[in-house]
Order: sequence, then C-alpha cells, then structure tokens
Amino acid sequence: MNKIEKQVLENITPSFEYKKNIKKITQEINKKLEIEIKKRRLLVTIELVGSIAKDTYLKNDLDIDFFIKFPTKYSKEEIGKNALSIGKTILINTQESYAEHPYIRGYFKKFKVEVVPCYEIENASQKLSAVDRTPLHTKYVKKYLPDSQKPQVRLFKQFIKGIGCYGAEAEIEGFSGYLSEILVLKYGSFKKLIEYAQKWKSGEKLTLTKGDYPSFETPLTFIDPVDTNRNVASAVSKEKFDLFIKACREYVKKPRITFFFPKKVKPWPLNKIKKEIKKQKCQYAGLSIKKPNIISENLYPQVRKAVKSIQEICRRYDFTVFDAKFYINNEIYIIIKTKIEPLSKTMKHAGPPTRLKENIDDFIKKWKNDQRVTKEPYEKNGRYYVEIKRNFTDIKDLLTVQIKSLSLGKHIDPVVKHKYVVLKTQDLINNNLRMFWTKYLDNKMSWER
Repeated sequence: MNKIEKQVLENITPSFEYKKNIKKITQEINKKLEIEIKKRRLLVTIELVGSIAKDTYLKNDLDIDFFIKFPTKYSKEEIGKNALSIGKTILINTQESYAEHPYIRGYFKKFKVEVVPCYEIENASQKLSAVDRTPLHTKYVKKYLPDSQKPQVRLFKQFIKGIGCYGAEAEIEGFSGYLSEILVLKYGSFKKLIEYAQKWKSGEKLTLTKGDYPSFETPLTFIDPVDTNRNVASAVSKEKFDLFIKACREYVKKPRITFFFPKKVKPWPLNKIKKEIKKQKCQYAGLSIKKPNIISENLYPQVRKAVKSIQEICRRYDFTVFDAKFYINNEIYIIIKTKIEPLSKTMKHAGPPTRLKENIDDFIKKWKNDQRVTKEPYEKNGRYYVEIKRNFTDIKDLLTVQIKSLSLGKHIDPVVKHKYVVLKTQDLINNNLRMFWTKYLDNKMSWER
C-alpha cells in the first residue's frame, strides 16, 4: 500500500475499543429482540448480518442490520407485521420501509438499525423473497474472505464512497457492500481491483467460479456465488459505472487523498452562478414540485421516470434538450437545458411517399379542414408534406399545459395535479439550488475540487 492508502486505513478502521462498543450494542439489541420474540411466542431465530457481522464496516459509518428468520409456515403478511411491531418497540424514530414485505428502520442509542424479517433457508433455491439471501451472503463472506483482505475491502468501500458510488439504494444506484466484498475477493486487493477495473467496458461480466450463467443487460454483471441466477451488480447505473471507471483510471495515474475524502463543496454566490449560465449561451426551464412524503427507495425511481417523461414530451414537440437533471431538497426540481431560440410558429409535417396512393388520399383528407394548416399538402422529393401551426413555441408554455397529462410516478402525479410551478432560467437561479448549480457548472470531479 502507498502512504495515502495507509493514511486512509488509519482513519476508517475501527479500533479495538470501537469494535468492543459495537459488540456491546449489538448484544443489547439482540437481547431486546429475544425478549420481544418470546413475548409473541414466535418460532424464529435472530441473525446479525451485513458489514458488522463480516467485520468489513467503516468506522463512524455503519448500519446495524438484524434479520429475524421465520420458518416458511408463516405468511409474508405475518412476518412483516411481527417485524414492524418488534422494531417499533425497541427502536426510536422509526420508519417503515418495504422490500417484498415490510421492514423497519430506526435508531438505538444513536446507531442506525434495521430489523428485517426473512425466511430461514439453507440455499438460494428455497428463497421466497429477495431478502432471504442476505444471511447466506453474510455466511459466504465470513467463510471465504480472509482477515488479510478485510482492510482491502474497507479501502475499496471508502474509495467508492468518496467518489459517490457507494450504495445500491435508489438514491445512489452504485455498489453495494456485498458487491464490494466479492470484488476484493475476486481480485485479492484494492490495488489489483482498481487496476483491472480501469479497463472495464460496459457489459463487463464477472464471476468467482467458471460456469454457464445467465446474461444480464446491465453495465456490470457479477454473478452471485450464493444464487447464480442473480446479478449482484444489477443496481449499478450506467452513470455510476462510467464514473467509477474514470475514477479508477485517474487514481492509477495519480493517487490522491481526495478520492477517499473529497473536499466539502462550498456553494457559489448567485451572481457567479448567473454569470456562468450566461456564458453557456443556452437556457434552462424547470419544474418545482412538492416532495411527497415517501421513502427514498420509492421517491428516486419516480423522479427519474418524471425526468424521462418530460424529456420525451419536449423532444416530441421539437424542443432541443441538451441535458436534463433533478435535484431534491424540500422540493423536487427538474431542470431542462435547451436552446435559447423559441421554435418557429409553423412546422413541416411529413406524410407518405408519393408511391402510396391510398395513403396520400388519407393524408390529404385528414388535413383538408384542419384549422392548424398554413400550407396545404404538397409533394416534394417523392413525399407529401403539410405545414401546420405549432401548438407550442416556448418550452415553458409546453410544460405548463402538458405536465398534468404525463405519467410522472405513482406518488408524484397526485402532487402535480394539485400544485406545481414552471420555472424559467432566472427563476431557477435561487438559494435552494445553489448547491446544484455549483456542482453542475463547476464541472469538476469530486476528487479534483
């Protein structure tokens, strides 16, 4: 390891005293779980899973995950109901979440804790829900990951955390803890993993053992050694895959502490943002939507769907979309980068080729009495055309009128039907969006700042 990596490890590796305290906390939680299970006369077992159980967690950045393993005779409704009830009894500031069946998040003495129900299985072929595999993942890593590689896992986790790629949740769309562990298991060390990963191409397929495995249409595939029908890297988006490879290449060229611990971004003043936008010779349009009160796992996929729907309708009405982003704080902001010029008042609409006589007759008949027509159907270069008035020449008008007709997401649609605000460039330059604009316009990678 180089000096930087040794320094990083000193910062992120839990001390003996820290581990001792975590062990004490997990034992307390385990005892409380046992008491609640006994009260309910449940025939279940408790298991600590995840990075704490595998000793691959980062100091001051850990979740304590307890799984309550139920026999298959219990229904999904029963296991969810019991887990929620138990979790609410022993945790504070709880929040219900969902992964095929409910589970609960909360806090115990300032530590983040999840209590998750699953079915007790011996192998993945017996699974009744996706989370049933998690104890098998913990068992696999504990069995095959040697102690010598645990610091390498910690280094890798801090690296992907620093570049913004750590976490398989919908908000991040990056690398899970389990994926991080089996990647180190495959390549043996942080250094070798980074060196190999810099050469990955989209569609990269990895396994720990040779065999005939299913294919997945994802940027990265890593066949789960516990369940060979599953891709451990399915959550990794194209954006995060590309970012990761770029970071690996840059790190191999020039290692820096900022890959692991990037500098905190200081938001630019509004006048600087205004000047930078003016230099771009483009305009922005956007929407401000009240954020629905739902968990991140449900919110982010819907916001991405909304961005895609808005892009599509803008392009359908001939607006040029250079880029589309979103930013979430107390509001959901969807921001479209487009040309400054308004569209022409009329547009040429293509009809059928001249050889298709029947289609031409239908085309002429369709447009004959349409009030939008400014130039009747005519033939040019072997095809018929008609010129018509545009419905929208300004993107703000398009969004104002059409937004309610779009499918933006199960929880976003009702909010939009009640209230939304369409914003022009000048409206988007506000204090709520200073951090968004700083990162977007600065155009530097996290490790370069």
